[in-house]
Formats: sequence, C-alpha cells, structure tokens
Amino acid sequence: MELLYLSLIFATVIIVLLFKRPLYQAVLCALIVCCILFGISPTKAAELTLKVLTQWSSLSVLVSLYLIVLLQHILEKRDQIMLAQKDLDSLFHNRRINASIAPIFIGLLPHAGAMILCSDIVKDATDPYLEPEEQSFVTSWFRHIPESTLPTYTGVLLMSTLSGISLNRFVPLMIVPVIVLFLIGYIPFLRKIPKRSDSTDDKNKLSCLSDLIKHLWTLICVLILILFFKLSVVLSLLIVIAVSYFVYSFSLSEFLSIIKESFVVKLLLNSFMVLVLKEFISYTQVLTLLPDFLSKLPIPAYMVFALLFFFGGIISGSTAIIALGTPIAFSAISGGVPLMVLLMCMTHGASQISPVHVCLVVACEHFNIPITSLIRKTVPYTLLFCLFAIVYYNILVLFGF
Repeated sequence: MELLYLSLIFATVIIVLLFKRPLYQAVLCALIVCCILFGISPTKAAELTLKVLTQWSSLSVLVSLYLIVLLQHILEKRDQIMLAQKDLDSLFHNRRINASIAPIFIGLLPHAGAMILCSDIVKDATDPYLEPEEQSFVTSWFRHIPESTLPTYTGVLLMSTLSGISLNRFVPLMIVPVIVLFLIGYIPFLRKIPKRSDSTDDKNKLSCLSDLIKHLWTLICVLILILFFKLSVVLSLLIVIAVSYFVYSFSLSEFLSIIKESFVVKLLLNSFMVLVLKEFISYTQVLTLLPDFLSKLPIPAYMVFALLFFFGGIISGSTAIIALGTPIAFSAISGGVPLMVLLMCMTHGASQISPVHVCLVVACEHFNIPITSLIRKTVPYTLLFCLFAIVYYNILVLFGF
C-alpha cells in the first residue's frame, strides 16, 4: 500500500505539470497528498519544511543556485560569453566550430534566453547549408551539452545533493558522454557545411586564445576549484564572484543592483519545494520497501529507473524527475556514481525531446518551425545517446567505478 501511495504522489506532480502549472505548485499539491496519505500532522509538516532551511546539505543547494545566477548576471553585464564566441571565430575561422563550440560556451550559463544568441550564431554559420529543422536541432543539441554535466545547472546540483555523489567523482566520468553528444550532433549535420567562415579577423592565434581564456576565466576557475581543489560549489562560486567584483571594476551600486536582480524567486521557490518533498518522502520511509519490490521485476532494477527518468523527463521536465526519482533510485540500488551518470544521461536525452522544455520553444520560434518538427528530428539521436548511456553504465560497473 505504501508503494501505491508513493505512486500517487509521483502522479500528482506529473498531472499538475500537464496542466501547465509551475513546478512549485505541482510539488505543493504532492506535499498535501503525501500528508493525507501518510497521516503527517501540520506540526510535523512544518518541522520537515523548516529542516530544509536549517540543514546545510539542503540549504547549500539554494545558495548555490542563487550564486550561479549572480555569476551569470556578472558575465552578462560585461558581455563575457559573447566576447568568448568572437574569440572562437577569430581563433579558428571555422563555421563548424562556430556552430558547435560557440553554443556550448553560451550553454555554460543556465538561461533560456541564451537560445536566442545561439540561434543567431548557428544560423549565421550554417546558412544556406542546413534546413531550418536541422539548424534548430544543432542549436538545441550543442547548447545543452553542458547541462548534462556541469554544476552550474539545477539538475546536476540536485542529483548530486539527493544522491550523495560528489561532483568531483561525477564530472570526470561524464567526459565520454559529452564527447558522444558532440559526435552525435557533429557527424550527421555539421560535416555538411564548409569549414571556412567569412571572418576576416587575422589576429594572432596566441592572442585569440589568451582573450578566450580571459573571457571565460570565471567559469574555468569555478570548475578547477570544485574538481581539483575539492572545494564546495558554494565556496568556489563565492571566491570567483568576489574576485570578479574587482577584476570587472564594478561600482558598489552596480554590484548591489546585480545582487538584487539575481534573486529569481521562481527558481529558488521551485528548488525549495523539491527539497521539502524529499524530506517528506524520507520521513515516510517508504523508500526502504523498494529494493524488495524491484527484485521481483523481470528487468534489471537499473533499467527500471533508466526508463522512469527518461519518460518522466519527457513528461514533467528534468528538474521534476530528478527531484522525485533520485531518492527512490539511490535507495533501491547501490549504484554509486555509475548510476548517477546513467540517470543524468537518460534525463538529458529526455529533455531534448520534451515539449515542456522552454528552450525548444525558443529555438523553434527563431527558425519558424513547429516544435513537433524539432522533436521528430531529435528523437533518433536521443535514443542513440540513451542506448550508449546504458552500455556505458554497464562498462563502468564492470570496471568497478
């Protein structure tokens, strides 16, 4: 009966999202259902909710998200990502690199509005060699590659927090999937276009490389501090933001304005509600029943969750399925970092064909095509990547990662 209750809680989130309501409202409805089904009193519910703000493992996720948005606004104020794209063009004079690497760099910042800039770059690099459907695919596919891996994205942060898997173990194992994502987009599409771009900038290559690093130093430093110095995401971001204040010569009033602008209520509220739901489900102890249940199914447990994350990601979006599914998956399977790699890959693949993914809508509007055309174009490549993810998971397990 408890597992049926868990299914009803899960279904509540999906149903509310299907009515195009915000994630925090869907989770709020799920919390109410959880309280009713499991008999959680108002006092206990308030205690569990407050725990998110008093327990650093949960609160740090909210602080990290705020700091990531703050860093994003700092870079936008000084046009650093746009300048990095120009450095790439000057460095390589290569249409294929402009259409792939430039969107990846822009994708380092988690903002749907970045799709507009990516679309312009891809269109400029691929006209007249690719059709609008192909251009929209290239834009979306390459722009979202960082979303599968980097801790500047909500999904990666959430899954790391909910699973207990450290980012410095996860990110290195995602290098191979990132390369596969790149090749899946590059081989069938970008090889159609000529390499040489129309750029006439003949700057010294070493100077272009130096400028590229200069414009991306903030993001590079965050990753180095996390992966090599093993600092927390919060501390890494705080250090880089503090240094950038002086490097970019912000006035105090300008910086205070950025601090205020970076407080995105909807993002923080969505994440807060997700963390509260995690506390409620943990309190019910229903997750302890899953291993025995899954052992009776005719397919391996990891495939159950791979399919759950894939179809759940298509229906409800990556953040929702990660929030709901991660505690369940890691309670049911002692999968460690290979399981996190698999589930992130499946979720990433699902997000590329999800009709609730706002970036797809932006890309389709820019290239004036229906979203069904982009999804239809993307489905075979997403399935190919998910098949790779399943094979890769088994290889990681085989070699004891």
